[in-house]
Amino acid sequence: MMAAMFACLHFAGLRPAEAQGLRKKDCFLPEQGWGHLTPTKTRPQSGTAFTDSGRLFDERGLKHREEGEDRLVPIPPELVAILRAHIAIFGTASDGRLFYTRGGGTFSYFAYSTVWQEARLLGLTPEQVASPLARRPYDLRHAAVSLWLNAGVHAPEVAERAGHGVDVLLKIYAKCIDGQREVANQRIEKALGES
Repeated sequence: MMAAMFACLHFAGLRPAEAQGLRKKDCFLPEQGWGHLTPTKTRPQSGTAFTDSGRLFDERGLKHREEGEDRLVPIPPELVAILRAHIAIFGTASDGRLFYTRGGGTFSYFAYSTVWQEARLLGLTPEQVASPLARRPYDLRHAAVSLWLNAGVHAPEVAERAGHGVDVLLKIYAKCIDGQREVANQRIEKALGES
């Protein structure tokens, strides 16, 4: 049941708490082509002493956004298919959330991290398991943002999809786009040749 949640982190760059708050009505999942997610709620985990409700999870707005402000995140056909299949198999919680426990609650960090560690053991070589490669579920988000930047997607678009400001994006991810001088030179040379 968590596979589609992990796919949202990797393909859409969602934060785990954003994926936990994702509802069916936040998803545009066409039969073909690209879709999009419009996350509006998060379900961050805190200690019960640190939530407004006294529960382990509080429903909140998006990080770095005003209350009620959402963002549009385009998603590739592969994630569209994964989410369509997930909904067909598991349905939704009573409030429309895609990812929920058998009792309708929210997966704890411990629960989804444990499942992630088991998945790493099944999907990676022993050398990769011993490395920091995708050590935490949150690393899937980092992989998504790094992939977008390395694919040449402009920083403002990547920042919008990831829910960052451009300054924060470049501060955190500058190292992943380092060493692309040759690619930059080719693009500049092509642009100069076309003018």
